Amino acid sequence: MDAATPGDRERTVIDAGATAVQNPRVATPFRRLLAVTALLVAAGMPAAGCAPAAPAAPAATSCDPGALPTLTAGTLTVGTDQPVYPPWYLDDDPTSGEGFESAVAYAIAERLGYAREVVSWVRVPFNAAIAPGPKTYDLNLTEFSISAERRQAVDFSSPYYDVAQAVISVEGNPFAGATTIAELKGARIGAQVGTTSYQAIVDQIAPDTEPAVFNTNDDAKLALSNGQIDALVLDLPTAFFVTSAELDGGVIVGQLPAGSGTPEQFGAVLDKDSPLTACVSEAVDGLRADGTLDALEQQWLASAGAAPELR
Repeated sequence: MDAATPGDRERTVIDAGATAVQNPRVATPFRRLLAVTALLVAAGMPAAGCAPAAPAAPAATSCDPGALPTLTAGTLTVGTDQPVYPPWYLDDDPTSGEGFESAVAYAIAERLGYAREVVSWVRVPFNAAIAPGPKTYDLNLTEFSISAERRQAVDFSSPYYDVAQAVISVEGNPFAGATTIAELKGARIGAQVGTTSYQAIVDQIAPDTEPAVFNTNDDAKLALSNGQIDALVLDLPTAFFVTSAELDGGVIVGQLPAGSGTPEQFGAVLDKDSPLTACVSEAVDGLRADGTLDALEQQWLASAGAAPELR
């Protein structure tokens, strides 16, 4: 073995309290490798043999009162249809706090830290409110039933009301006295477009005649009054209000069976993947837990009463 020259002799290097043995002919390329690695890391590129860093997870939205990333800073924008009807809203005025959904909207806002004076309302047609795409509201309360199909386009909050669908008619109509679903097969039945009331006609009644579709419940009620249809399907509280206050000779034929599994439920609609969804659901859950939803239901919906179930 040849003797090492003085320049080749190993030397001891002290670094941060650790002792290592280093050969000068190895140290120089090693330093170059370190320099290249540092440049790659600075440029955001993974060095050879190093796994790329995982992207940082997006920060969760804080539900701190009044601090949500709403469409307009410091304001909570609530959407609803036009017109809107009792007992959900009174006098087509969602800002009043009168009616079940108006009251629920303000209760949610209060839970989120938004005082009544910083709650703004916008009107959005029913179908447009649940269509894909950016929304003009932070949340929308218009008797929207939660469904898997709708979840593909929008988010829903936790449910704030369990729904029953009912069939109404007018005195003198041959179908007004029906007691079973089978007796309604020959009826001309209508509902507002895009609603679960329409879907209930198709799925539960399956009439011989294709259901009539209307842009609004006002149009549907007019068609029923004029004899263009024999019956109309609405959620039960609306059905009671319409037959008692808006239709001459209006009658509740009966409510459709709830079926098995999860009942039909109303939820607030939000933009798909909205950063507000979890906070709004938390607010609704809190209103259910502290009895607020029950109290508002008793105040605005209990007077609707009950209806015989169609078999």
